[in-house]
Parts: sequence; C-alpha cells; structure tokens
Amino acid sequence: MSAATNIPEPLAVPVAVTPTPETAEFRQRLGSISRQSAVYFAGTIFTAAAGYFFKVYLARSLGAEALGLYALGMSVVGLLGLINAAGLPSAATRFIAEYQSRGDFRRLGAFLRRSFGLLSFGNLLLGAVLIAMGPWIAVHFYHAPALAPYFWLFALIMLFGVLSTFFGQAMAGYRDVAKRTFITHFIGTPANMILAVILISVGFGLYGYLAAQVASGLLVLVLLGISVWKSTPAEARVHGPKAKMEQEVVAFSATAFGIAGIEFLLGQTDKIVLGYYLEPRRVGVYAVATALVGFVPIALQSVNQIFSPTIAELYATGKHALLQQLYATLTKWILMLTLPLAFVMIFLARPLMTIFGKGFESGASVVVIGTIGQLLNCAVGSVGYLLLMSGNQTRLIQIQAWNAALMIGLSLVLVPRLGILGAAIASAVTVITTNLSSLAAVFRTLRLFPYNAGYRKLVPPLFILSAVLAALFVVSPRIHSPWAIALLGLTLAYGSFMGTLLLVGLEPEDRRFATMIWRRLNLLRNGASS
Repeated sequence: MSAATNIPEPLAVPVAVTPTPETAEFRQRLGSISRQSAVYFAGTIFTAAAGYFFKVYLARSLGAEALGLYALGMSVVGLLGLINAAGLPSAATRFIAEYQSRGDFRRLGAFLRRSFGLLSFGNLLLGAVLIAMGPWIAVHFYHAPALAPYFWLFALIMLFGVLSTFFGQAMAGYRDVAKRTFITHFIGTPANMILAVILISVGFGLYGYLAAQVASGLLVLVLLGISVWKSTPAEARVHGPKAKMEQEVVAFSATAFGIAGIEFLLGQTDKIVLGYYLEPRRVGVYAVATALVGFVPIALQSVNQIFSPTIAELYATGKHALLQQLYATLTKWILMLTLPLAFVMIFLARPLMTIFGKGFESGASVVVIGTIGQLLNCAVGSVGYLLLMSGNQTRLIQIQAWNAALMIGLSLVLVPRLGILGAAIASAVTVITTNLSSLAAVFRTLRLFPYNAGYRKLVPPLFILSAVLAALFVVSPRIHSPWAIALLGLTLAYGSFMGTLLLVGLEPEDRRFATMIWRRLNLLRNGASS
C-alpha cells in the first residue's frame, strides 16, 4: 500500500482565506521553529560571510581559469564519490539511531565496520581509477590538459570527503550534531581557509588550494573518526561474528543512492556540459556566479533544518490543520526574508560580480537568471521535505528524475549556442519546474497550500523595493567601490521592504512570528555581549 493511501480526507483549505491560528500548540511550535531557525540562520550567515570573502580572495588570487579547472575536477570527484558512497552515509543516520535505541550493539558494530571497510576499499579503488583515467578525461572530454596533473589531489579529496561524510552522518545518528558542526564548520573550514591563503601566498597557486583541502579534509576525518569511536558503545566496538549487511540497510541505501544520483545530475550537469563545450575560464566565471546565487535560499535552508522533523511528527499524528498553518506562515516569512536579497542580486548583479575581479562581470546574467529560479524555490517553501517526510518519497524521486532529464536536454541544446547563459537558463528552468511540480504534488497528496489573501500586502513593499533599487542602479556608476554598492543595496533593500511592510500592517500570525524572532535575536545579542 502506498503512503498516499494512508492520507486522511483532504483538508478543506481555502486558497484565498488567511488561517487564524490561535491554539497554544501552534504558538509553541512556531516559537520552537523560530528560535532554532534563528540560531541556525545566524550561524549560517557567519560561515556564509566568511566563505564569501574567501571566494573573493580565491577569484582574485587564482583567476577564472584556475577556478574553472577546480570546478571541472570536482565534478569528476562528485560523480565518483556518489558511486562509491552507495547511499551508506544516509543509511548511517537512520540505522545507527535505530540500533542504539533498541540496544542492538552487535548490529551497530557490524554496520559501522562493514560500512567503513566498504567505503575505504571502494574509494581507494576508484581513487586509483581517477588517477589513471583523469588525464584522459582532462584532455579528451574537457579539452583542458592543464587539469591533468591535479588528479592525485582530487583522489585524496574524494577519499577523505566520503569517509568524513559517513562519520558525520554517524554522529547525527548518535544525536550529536553539535559536535559534528563544531568540527566541520569551526575547525575544518577555518583550517582550509588559513592553509589555502598561506600556500597560495607563497606561490603554490591551485596546487596550494587543493593541498589545503586535502590537509583540512584529513584533519576533519581524524576528528570525526575519534568522535564516532567515543560515541560508539563499548559493546559495539567488540568484534563479534561476521554479519552480512542487512537487507533493509541495502534497500534504504539503494534508495538514498538513487536520490543522490538524481541530485547530482540536477546540480552538476550544467558544469559538466560547460566543461565539454567551453574553456575552463568560462566555467570558472560560471562557478563563481552560481556560488553567489547559492546565498539566495539561505532562509529556506535554515527553516528546513528545523521544520523537516516537525513535518514527519505532525503528519504521523494526523495534525494536518496545524501542519497547514505552519507551512503557510513559514513559507510567507521565507519569502519576505528572501525578496530583498534576491532583488539586490537582480538589480546589482554586475557590481556584485566585479567584486571578484576583472573578467567576472560576464557572469552577471547568470546571477540574474539563477536568482529568479532560486526565488521561486523559496516562494513555494519546504515542498520537497513535505513529500519526503510524509512517505511520498516515490513522488519526489519521480519529479526529480523527470527534471534531471529536462536539465540534461536543455543543457545539451542551450550551452553550445548560448554558453554560460544557456547553462543558467537550463538550471533555472529546471529549478522552477521541479518546485512547481512538487508544489502541485503537495497539494494533490496532502491538500496543503501556502498562499492566501495576506500575500496582497507584499505588493506595496515590493513596489517600493523595486523603485529604491532601480534608483541605486542608476547612480551606481558614480560609486566607484562595488563593496559600497553591495552594502548600500542590502541596507536600502531590507530597510525599505521591511519598513513599508510594517506600515502596511502584518497579519496576526506574522506579528507573532516577528516578535518571536526579535526576542530570540535580542537574547543572542545580549548573550554575545555579556
């Protein structure tokens, strides 16, 4: 029986009626999500800001061609790492938590040993293949002979990356995400940046950047391995009788592998096709532009981290009305927090790209088109997680598979004719169709829909926002610093949009959510200053 057959009678949720949730549970749920999302959002902003300045440094120090070579090499690493991971990292989160909760330490230990052994052997084997076949790929497929000498470093990045991902997911299974985050974000990322700056500064160029990734990757792998060993119960560390990988684990890993494969096609097809048809310098410009676009859905990503387990709980307990209220409120706030940033990206794309140095301005059109796609992604909210966490993962896989085929077809047609602009169009169209298809599936299967009459209050703030940024665009040639343009644009965008929104008036649930966020941010600020 499919998951869809277990869904209760469709909810009569009028599209044009604003829900008025007053229940204590709604307030409690919304408060919990807002508090946790605010913390995650603040942390993401911090790491994203550091990463942005680091990307600017790399672009100015290495240049577009070196970054293009790096993007091409990482596309090969991503494909082989996907094959070699075989869905085991995703399985680690579920089955480690399951085995530990019921005290099945024999299966827990067997899973860890067999998974680590399979991943190590497979990565060493594929690493050797990558070193042997890499030069042929560089010359005959990507037409970039300069890429050939770097593949031994890419092989090490692949090995350490897959094993670290497995250990990281194992830490999630042990419910110790905080320690994992500390190791990966606050030790691994700064170590990578510091080592890269030192090695690039003394003249090692792309070799230095890759060597820094290898060294920081090894550091993260060792620290995560030690953490997993300490978190594993002593009973599970004992080598017992050899046990085969359970059928349930194999089936789950196969499903996770399928989803990861489709996501790889959606995320890497544009770069692979670009690498085949264009020179590395153009690929480097495209990679920088898409990295900039990657900041647009930051509010959606922050909410998804907290909202996804809530979806599973509310769906399983049949609280669909509450799920509808949360979905509508959170989607609206995701959109309100995203619109000013997205409009800055659209209106000021060229000044933003000039920050990365000469030659990167041509990626401005990629930023505009990619931002439009990501804006639609944010406007529909957590549709993917709604399908995944409600047992409708088959529908999600079908939607992603069809759109992966669309992505490949559009890229093959548009890239030879339009270059990086064609790749941007193919990616944006795929993002839009994937999210609209997922939104339709959520409405058909769950009878959930995020929009209501309250969205009409966003029209005046959008009008003012557009007018302010249009005026800044006109005067921007007189401002010689692109950094000043970017800072001024963000300040004016959020100030004009949120100020007008307050004058227009918020809905009751929006005011409640805003109050919760403001209180939480004040607590964080007071805690930081104390």
